Amino acid sequence: MVEIRMIFDRGADQSLPLPSYETAGAARADLRANLPDRGTLTLAPGGRALVPTGLRLAIPQGYEVQLRPRSGLALKHGITLPNSPGTIDSDYRGPLGVIVMNAGDADFEIAHGDRIAQMVVAPVLQAQFTQVAELDTSARGSGGFGATGRR
Repeated sequence: MVEIRMIFDRGADQSLPLPSYETAGAARADLRANLPDRGTLTLAPGGRALVPTGLRLAIPQGYEVQLRPRSGLALKHGITLPNSPGTIDSDYRGPLGVIVMNAGDADFEIAHGDRIAQMVVAPVLQAQFTQVAELDTSARGSGGFGATGRR
């Protein structure tokens, strides 16, 4: 098991739970909105905002944390993360905020403590990038978008 160390930002509500897995088989841990003055934030259709979690993370080298939308919020309200999956690198120690977007057709209210996104801890591989004179061939070749058929 990988340990992600966390601290609360100064002024954050420390009574909110840390990210947690809701079931034994869950791959993602829920993140909560930690809003100033324990208030609310209303997102108009098409609107987006950086929602604070009140947390800072220390992710071990060789890992990243990915931020992803909650499927229920996406289906029911059109709430998504426009840069999904968002990546938190192992050397970042700043505040953890979540860019949330309302792709729905009605205002959406985020209340202090609401579960707004999910995080996945994933291993990271770094590559060596090498310029070569030409690339090897493949069956697909240079076929781009839709090159493998409709289904």
